[in-house]
This record gives sequence, C-alpha cells and structure tokens, in this order.
Amino acid sequence: QVQLVESGGGLVQAGKSLSLSCAASGSIVSVNEMGFYRQAPGKQRELVAIINGGIRTRYGNSVKGRFTISTDAGRKTVWLQMNSLKPEDTAVYYCYADVTHLRPGGAGPSDFWGQGTQVTVSS
Repeated sequence: QVQLVESGGGLVQAGKSLSLSCAASGSIVSVNEMGFYRQAPGKQRELVAIINGGIRTRYGNSVKGRFTISTDAGRKTVWLQMNSLKPEDTAVYYCYADVTHLRPGGAGPSDFWGQGTQVTVSS
C-alpha cells in the first residue's frame, strides 16, 4: 500500500504566505505525478497544482502566479508554496499521487489521496 502524509496548513491572514508538504511512502516503484487538490464547502474538488515526472507542472487558474509546487530528487515529497493568499483560497487541501506500486500480480498504477489539511485565510 501507499500512504500520503500531509503537513502544514492552518490559519493565516490574507496577503500572507503558507506552505504545505506531502510525503509518499509504501511499496512505491515510481511516482508518476503528485500534487494538491482542494475543496471548499459546497464546491467541487478542484486542481491546485500538480508536478508530473518531477519536472512538468500545471496549476489551477485561480492560483497561477501565486502558488509554486516543487519536489525532491526522489519525487516522493512535494511542497506547495502559497503566496498572496486570499480568503477564497480557504479550503481543505488534499494531497494526490499517481503512483506505480507493488501489488498482488505485479506492479501497476493507482491513484492515492491524503487525509486533507485545512487552510483558512482570514480577511
């Protein structure tokens, strides 16, 4: 199995910065892509940022230019630097990973999700 453990989050004032991290562990062969989604009350889960192959990044339109995702050489940990935070960034942020992992019958890809961490931005 594969586990995703998030850290960071909390309460911050608008205009300030916050960072999140997520570490993947378990029977991992390779991390294909990894990043964060978020879900605000009453809204659908949306893309925040993803890093693919340790190099290619994509961001949700609402966070472009403010958030930056990065990873380490092993690609099992990602960091999300969130700058110029706005009240509308308030949500539960979920770590996501597309991982090739060991399972009965051989290695194969699966999607995994973290437990989520709350980010609250006050005005």
